[in-house]
Amino acid sequence: MINSYLQDEVSPLSPMSLIADVKKQFTQSTYTHLPVSENGFLIGSVPEDDVRAFDDAKTIMDYKYALDVFFVKKEAYWLDVLETFARNNANIMPVLDENNHYIGYYELIDIIAFFKETPFLSKPGGILIVEKGKKDFSFSEISQIVEGDNGKLLGVFISDERDNVMQFTLKIDSNGLNSIIQSFRRYGYNIILGNEDDTYIKDLKERSEYLKRFLDI
Repeated sequence: MINSYLQDEVSPLSPMSLIADVKKQFTQSTYTHLPVSENGFLIGSVPEDDVRAFDDAKTIMDYKYALDVFFVKKEAYWLDVLETFARNNANIMPVLDENNHYIGYYELIDIIAFFKETPFLSKPGGILIVEKGKKDFSFSEISQIVEGDNGKLLGVFISDERDNVMQFTLKIDSNGLNSIIQSFRRYGYNIILGNEDDTYIKDLKERSEYLKRFLDI
């Protein structure tokens, strides 16, 4: 479970923490942000890029307007956690419980490691990238197409979104992708990539900019 990666070794900063101390703490870590809490509640995270320009003699409260506010809930699904990391260009993620209390944080490297152990990446299979209009697709249809040709869908995620088109990257366990590809075409999907022999993460990193954002942060 993703909750096993929850950490609390680094205590959250106080709004009254001196900027000089915050800068020192950043020099001793590789984090992009440091969380700030007050009375057990998260009020934001100090970004390392911004704190360099802050006055050493002032406190975090003096720069409250500059805090980045992002977090995930303890019950969040791992893919939502990964997406939140990417959206905020962060490598540390504050975690809140059901009462919105700050309870710790995730590190990006741990979530990436968890992702690599999922069947989507760890199991051998073919990679298929398809696209279709936003109003014309459904995940149930995608699953039915794969299973209708005796394939097993190991995972699927939205790898691109532009104008009125959605692009999907699929990992498929199948003896052959050709019949599945033809079925997708019959259902009006455009085939961007169909590779029966690719079982490596490298292909995902080169072909999918969405996943590359996660692996390259």
